[in-house]
Amino acid sequence: MLTKRIIPCLDVMEGRVVKGINFLGLKDAGDPVDNAKTYEAEMADELCFLDITASHERRKTIIKVVEKVANEVFMPLTVGGGIRTIKDIREILLAGADKITVNTTAIESPEFIKEASETFGSQCICLAIDAKRSGDGFEVFTYGGRKPTGVDAVQWAKDAERLGAGEILLTSMDRDGTKVGYDIELTRAISESVNIPVIASGGVGTLEHLYEGLVDAKADAVLAASIFHYREHTIIDAKKYLRNRGVSVRL
Repeated sequence: MLTKRIIPCLDVMEGRVVKGINFLGLKDAGDPVDNAKTYEAEMADELCFLDITASHERRKTIIKVVEKVANEVFMPLTVGGGIRTIKDIREILLAGADKITVNTTAIESPEFIKEASETFGSQCICLAIDAKRSGDGFEVFTYGGRKPTGVDAVQWAKDAERLGAGEILLTSMDRDGTKVGYDIELTRAISESVNIPVIASGGVGTLEHLYEGLVDAKADAVLAASIFHYREHTIIDAKKYLRNRGVSVRL
């Protein structure tokens, strides 16, 4: 049985970790390097670093901060935000990242996924999907959740897999920061539609929510921010809870 992954997320703005609700009302949550070191000590399986205003501000990811984080931790590091070119990906990987996530550029130029996966390998290319409920389905948003695209999230996930994406980081914008749990319907719909790993994101408030994301929504990994940043629970708490409920995790 493959072990399930617990991934803390650092949403970074102006060099600081921040957290909001529904992508708005951002509050400071500490220094990214300090947070990263804490999560490594707690046996996080990976760390996700998202420069959340880079695409909206049409600038590159803050490479210096990525380098500082990568120099302090040994767990896999996934970085996203403001990636537009193959050169951008190369710079981020050289700064110490293991994978990149891309959303806006992938939507605007889907062939970018193909080019990136052929250049670096699909294992390095994670498609980020920020989605909101829209009618009977789910719509993809870009530019840090600011721009609706009219693209159906489930169909886009299938298209991205065909183009070469090796993983999907799926965030429910409706649930982000609300602490009411993952959008199970959205996550399960995509998990059942693709054959690549899906990371569930958006809405964790309890350890039970992590279990629901992995079991009910069939995600391969669960990402959370608030409950870990504000020390409501530790990564080890989460892993012990999941193991006690029969989920295979690394401890």
